[in-house]
Amino acid sequence: MIRPVPLGSPLQLLLLGCSFALAGYAGVRLLAGDWLGVTLWFVGAALLHDLVLLPLYSSADRAVVRGLDATDHRERAMYVRIPAALSLLLLLMWFPLISGRMDSTYQLAAGLSADGFLTRWLLITAVLFGGSASLLVLRLRRAAKHRSPGTH
Repeated sequence: MIRPVPLGSPLQLLLLGCSFALAGYAGVRLLAGDWLGVTLWFVGAALLHDLVLLPLYSSADRAVVRGLDATDHRERAMYVRIPAALSLLLLLMWFPLISGRMDSTYQLAAGLSADGFLTRWLLITAVLFGGSASLLVLRLRRAAKHRSPGTH
C-alpha cells in the first residue's frame, strides 16, 4: 500500500512556495528577451548532455573503476571522481576565460584581464587531485595500521 507523503511544517511550505515564485519570476524574465533562443539552448544542452557527455563520463568512470585493482575499488574511485567533477565544473563555469575566447565586455565590466585563467584552473585541478591522493594515502595507512595489531 502506498502511504501519502506527510506535509511539512508551515515554514517549509512557505519556503517551497517562495522558491517556486522566485523560479517562476526568473523564468519569465529569462524568456522575455529571446524565448526561442533560450528554449533552443535548453533543448540543445539537454541533448548534448544526454547523447554526448553522459556516455563520455560514464565510460571514463567505468575505466577508472576497472583501472583501480583492489577489492574496494568502487570506494577508491571516489578519490578520482570528486576532484574530476569539481575540476570539470570549474572548467564549465569559466570556459570562455580559460580558453581565451572571451568578449571584451568582460574586461570592460570587471576591469580585469583574463590572462592567467588557464594557469589558475590547472593549478586548482592539480591541488584537487593532490589533496585527494593525500587523503587516500592517509586512509590506506590508517587501514594498514588497524590491520596489523602490535606494530606501531
